[in-house]
Amino acid sequence: MVEGTLIRLGMLTPSSNTILEPVTAELIAGLSGVSVHFSRFKVTEIALDQAALGQFDLAPILAAADLLSHAKVDVIAWNGTSASWLGLERDRALVAAIESATGIKAATCVLGYFEQFARMGVRRLGLVSPYTSDVQAQIADVYAANGIDVIAEQHAGLRDNFSFATLDEAMIEAMIRSVARSGPDAIAILCTNMRAAALAARLELELGIPILDSVAVTLATALDRVGPDAPRPTGYGRVFLKA
Repeated sequence: MVEGTLIRLGMLTPSSNTILEPVTAELIAGLSGVSVHFSRFKVTEIALDQAALGQFDLAPILAAADLLSHAKVDVIAWNGTSASWLGLERDRALVAAIESATGIKAATCVLGYFEQFARMGVRRLGLVSPYTSDVQAQIADVYAANGIDVIAEQHAGLRDNFSFATLDEAMIEAMIRSVARSGPDAIAILCTNMRAAALAARLELELGIPILDSVAVTLATALDRVGPDAPRPTGYGRVFLKA
């Protein structure tokens, strides 16, 4: 990457998400020459019934990715966690489909998590989410099938995607502290509609555990796709350390 080159990152965004755009803007505020651009598709609830699962069918996501390609972004990233309950193969197929349709590098939040787990040597995970019990259990099963054991978890029991953003930082911090007592290798705040990125650095220092926020993970993964010389935010925890 040539010094001074403008980096444009494209983010595929759930339609009812109100957190990931402002938080991503906060994360890149100190990065010269980096801009982020967003394209939405319909996601209003997280559940395991067919209607909710159908929100993540390929066609609407590819339509949103196509719109981002018009902005000549360097990377298109799916800024959502659906592969956590649908299976990692869904995100692998999505990456391949986006790259084939647009000719642009693609990334996802969940695949980025598993890259972070490998980099940090994580095998035992603490899981924090806003989701319902059945979704949380499905996530634990998917992660176990991919070598990550969820040893402690906290969830808010919510289904409406918009409502996830109403969980305040004090409640999220309490959930993090609760799972930290089990001594996981890392803690994942698994939802891109929760305001947790600003908590990570402080709690990592106090608890001695990597705190991986989904919005931060997506941004870090997108920057990794740009290349090793892409700038990284500072002051937001270990997720932005270069490998």
